[in-house]
Amino acid sequence: MKNTIIKILLLSCLYIFTVSCVTPKTVIPKPPEVVIAPIIKPVFDDTYGFDSENQKKWVDSVYNKMTFDERVGQLFMVSAYSNKDSLHINSIDKLIQDYKIGGLIFFQGGPVRQAKLTNRFQSKSKIPLLIGIDAEWGLSMRLDSTYRYPWNMTLGAIKDKKWIEKVGVQMGEQSKRVGVHFNFAPVLDINTNPKNPIIGFRSFGEDKVNVAESALALMRGYQSLNLLATGKHFPGHGDTEIDSHAALPTISFSKERLEDIEFYPYKKLFDEGLASVMVAHLNVPSLEPKENLPSSVSHTIITDILKMQLGFKGLIFTDALNMKAAKNFRDPGEIDLEAFLAGNDILLCAENVPIAKEKICIAYQDSLITEKRLAYSVRKILKYKYKVGLNNYEPIPVPNIYKDLNTTANDALQYELYENAITVLKNKNEILPIKNLENNKIAYVKLGDDINSSFVTTLKKYTEVTEVFDENIDSLNVKLKNYDTVIVGFHKSDKAWKKYDFTDTELLWLQELAKNNIVILDVFTKPYALNTILNFDEIEGVVLSYQNSDVAQIVSAELLFGAIDAKGKLPVSINTNFKINDGLTTQKLNRLGFTIPENVGMNSEVLSKIDNFANKAINQKMTPGIQVLVARKGKVIYQKSFGYHTYENKVKVVNSDIYDIASLTKIVATLPNVMQQYDQGKVTMETTLGTMLPIFDQSDKKDISFKELLSHYARFEAWTPFYKATLDSSKFPLPKYYSKVANEQFSKQVADSLFLRNDYHDTIMKKIVDSKLILKKEYKYSDYTFIILKEYLERITGKTLDILVQEHFYNSLGMNNTTYNPLRKFNKYIIPPTEIDTYFRHQLLQGYVHDMAAAMEGGVGGHAGVFSNTMDVAKIMQMYLQKGNYGNRQYFSEKTFADFNTCYFCAEGNRRGIGFDKPQQPGAAGPTCGCASLTSFGHTGFTGTMTWADPETEIVYVFLSNRTFPGTNATNTLSKENIREDIQKVIYEAIVK
Repeated sequence: MKNTIIKILLLSCLYIFTVSCVTPKTVIPKPPEVVIAPIIKPVFDDTYGFDSENQKKWVDSVYNKMTFDERVGQLFMVSAYSNKDSLHINSIDKLIQDYKIGGLIFFQGGPVRQAKLTNRFQSKSKIPLLIGIDAEWGLSMRLDSTYRYPWNMTLGAIKDKKWIEKVGVQMGEQSKRVGVHFNFAPVLDINTNPKNPIIGFRSFGEDKVNVAESALALMRGYQSLNLLATGKHFPGHGDTEIDSHAALPTISFSKERLEDIEFYPYKKLFDEGLASVMVAHLNVPSLEPKENLPSSVSHTIITDILKMQLGFKGLIFTDALNMKAAKNFRDPGEIDLEAFLAGNDILLCAENVPIAKEKICIAYQDSLITEKRLAYSVRKILKYKYKVGLNNYEPIPVPNIYKDLNTTANDALQYELYENAITVLKNKNEILPIKNLENNKIAYVKLGDDINSSFVTTLKKYTEVTEVFDENIDSLNVKLKNYDTVIVGFHKSDKAWKKYDFTDTELLWLQELAKNNIVILDVFTKPYALNTILNFDEIEGVVLSYQNSDVAQIVSAELLFGAIDAKGKLPVSINTNFKINDGLTTQKLNRLGFTIPENVGMNSEVLSKIDNFANKAINQKMTPGIQVLVARKGKVIYQKSFGYHTYENKVKVVNSDIYDIASLTKIVATLPNVMQQYDQGKVTMETTLGTMLPIFDQSDKKDISFKELLSHYARFEAWTPFYKATLDSSKFPLPKYYSKVANEQFSKQVADSLFLRNDYHDTIMKKIVDSKLILKKEYKYSDYTFIILKEYLERITGKTLDILVQEHFYNSLGMNNTTYNPLRKFNKYIIPPTEIDTYFRHQLLQGYVHDMAAAMEGGVGGHAGVFSNTMDVAKIMQMYLQKGNYGNRQYFSEKTFADFNTCYFCAEGNRRGIGFDKPQQPGAAGPTCGCASLTSFGHTGFTGTMTWADPETEIVYVFLSNRTFPGTNATNTLSKENIREDIQKVIYEAIVK
């Protein structure tokens, strides 16, 4: 019987040899498949064990039915591409069908193409193929249209390893979706050589403990989905200056050093169940005495050390056998045989499978390879095929692959990763975070050759930041003399192996900038770029953001302004300047930050329905343009603009445009100043109007209380068209009241080339004093309230309201896009027009307040006149939500906010708070969707604006538009169609926790 089996095996080897040697034109009929009798049970070293009896039964069953040819074929995992032509595809078909290969490692291509090819190749294989991919930072390392995670060195800066484990989980989910069972990650190399040309950023760092903990977290996450992770590159590729793709690197360390440092991560991961190891092509004299013998073919390194000494029982892969470090040692086929003899289980990227199988077959015939040795690797491979579910193989469902791979969960995690990774290395005089915005004129200077738009855009959302450029460093420094702080962003390409160092010119410029200015350097590239900076003494702040992705730029800007605190720790040393694990913590200021909805318990898909309502309003001409912002838990999660400035559709609305916010002025300008007066005890809820303003002391309004006044419960009329008394019979401004040019008597600008006489303000106030009170005491919304409060504030402070609100709030809040009379500061082309006035000013109103009474106050009204955008309005609403605190500055006490956010007359049917609008009472009409809590507050405006904040859900909502354009006589369909309220309803529907 034994002789019969040997003859059968020899026939199989002879057949393989014959097929590999014939010319392509020769056709040799394939003999019937020879099967080794199932009664033969090969000797098998079962020391690594099975996970279950079912697994063992499946392995035994499959192995015993396999031909010798099939068994040898299992040892090969060949390169496959989904971006190559039919010639390549057909060659893989042939390797599967004729040479029975056991697996594929996919390289470049696309996810749908790869999935389809995987299904094709699996259908042609008798035994399901093991599919691997080398995707250290996610599928995007190889596949287009997929998600890229940060480099390992970026992840190495994260101290809380739960975030890296989540990376592993998401990588695993994406691998499964495209039919991948193996990822050749994590990298366990300890990058102790900054000049390493091939590892570098692929390593978690140069500290063995950090590398082990980070890799272990990634492995746990990935293998939690019954997928297989691969530690590489054993015995350690971290300290080389040669790329093993090009030549054979030498590792000159002692065995003791290797065991202490390089082996450390492997030992930790072996204890936790690492599935596989990839062996590198390295010359390691202290481990392998044979000169220039690659570690990938060293029996000493693989069998004696990896298996026996370290006790590794998982799968062992060679590194790619088509790399020059391997090719230069042996020809194709010979290198494969030597690798198998050394103890590898799977021969990766074999260049010539037919020849390699021939060599192995002959070695088997010559008893260089025993049945026990072959069975050991093949059965181990089958064990892991069972582990990944190939015992119940099902084709990959192709529909929705792109959607499934690019979920919001990826973006959510990306924000968390950079929030935990970005590292502050220097913070002289606590320059970070940037605090006193009102006294800090900030410039931004770009170095590097890559994009910086997300960084600059986000910086400008916090305060006014001016981009300064000059081709001459001396001229640049002259321009920067007017600035208090200079942020220098160093932006290099985020592509893997792009050059990342500072140029000599950039180093000179940085030196000169630091010498002449207060500088914060923010580096958006690999940490080793800092090695070229020899002196950090004159740089006040150093921030390492690691990569130049959009999320890295956004999060780094957040850190600079204190929306998040610094948590990252340096994973490598930088010359003698910074050590491993350096990383300063910074103060967190409670300013608005940025993330995606899922990170604050909301659903992006639901929230995206806002687009439908906004587009409906645009398409049905309810308004030419719209801005919408949503924030939750201190993070902006939605900020979009829709439509155009006018119905001519020439200028698109962008987030930085500023709108006439109409009655939002009441709570954005007047109310916060009034709250400060209350906080200082200058007024109480019972203070009377006669006490506040002497002009009311002899009127029938003198006993109106502060509480009644701000609750719109003072029996005032809604409003008075003061402007009509200043027009002639043709409704044009009378020369008695207006001048086309400004002078000492006519200084209040009402519109372009139209100035009202200064003393008309007294006339307006007198008309309010003399106005009739409505007979019934009931809720009646009136502009008089805030016109009166403006008068009060200006008299008690001695400053006009526009100056007062800038000094007390806007400057320190970073509301640099918020102002009265915006044309004094901004170009009109960023201001959507509100109306073509045909009844008073007879011109296009663009940059001039729409409200007539506010216009007659020179654009500065207590009830209207402010121009702003959604981001700035959100800041002051967040300040209210934080009970008077923003940027760690207390503008008024929590008690004051609570007093003003109280509905004192709800029992009488008046929903109003003190200055704030409040949600409608059950069964009544009102300003909200009806879904906001009773503690919520906000306001709406005539031009089509709304802002609302809810302490219970921690939501801030801002809606701005110019629905009054081109004229106010049209039906207010924006209001009738409940667009603002329907959007608010969507926001609440998007809350998941």
